[in-house]
Parts: sequence; C-alpha cells; structure tokens
Amino acid sequence: MRHDQRQPDQLRPIRIQRGFTGAAPGSVLIEAGRTKVLCTASLDAQVPPWLAGQGRGWITAEYSMLPGSTAPRKRRERERLDGRSSEIQGTGEQTPFSETQLGEMLALARLGARRLSETQKAALGRLWPFDE
Repeated sequence: MRHDQRQPDQLRPIRIQRGFTGAAPGSVLIEAGRTKVLCTASLDAQVPPWLAGQGRGWITAEYSMLPGSTAPRKRRERERLDGRSSEIQGTGEQTPFSETQLGEMLALARLGARRLSETQKAALGRLWPFDE
C-alpha cells in the first residue's frame, strides 16, 4: 500500500486543464496526484542565424523545478543548470529538424498517447522497457 492508500498497480488520478495561462498561445496544466506540471508553448518564426534560409525549424525546451517542489527544498537555478535540467534540455535541443519532420511528429501526436506508445513498442520490440 502506498502512502496515499493506492494499490501498487493503481495510477494516481490524472487531470489535464488546457488553456491554463493567458500569456502563452498554448498551455496546459497536468496533474497526477499531487504532482503538477505546467507546459506552455509559443511560436517564433526566427531561427538561429546558422539555420537561416535552410528550410529547417528550431525547438527549444526549458525545464525548471520550483524551490518548494522537493523536500528538502530545492535551490533555485540561476545561471547554472542542475544535472536533471541539463539532461532534459540536452535531449530536447540536440538536432534541428525539417518542416517535414515536424509534420511527422505532429501526425504521431494526433494519434494519441496510447497509439504512440503502441508504435514505440512495435519499433523497439524486445527492447521495450515496460512490462505489460
């Protein structure tokens, strides 16, 4: 039994609230039990100078945990990223992508999380890390 009285195989209640912030064109608040994740998205037509004129896009991702999000209190990141943030930003910013690749990613996203997971499982075969 878990501290919140859930069974080991029982998921936390999940809630998704779209349009959570007014400032970003796209935003969502995702809650899984007491864990809350705020995601925002915006669009900028500019790309870094070294990508200009190549017909490619650029996505950046930022990740931050608030100081009170962990116990003991997490220090606020200022100029230096901690290991967790560096890893997430590194995986999100490694390679620029083409407009075609963006379209393919969005088409996969439209299929929904379950279908995307099934596609990943089929592609990975026996390397799939999650048990049924």
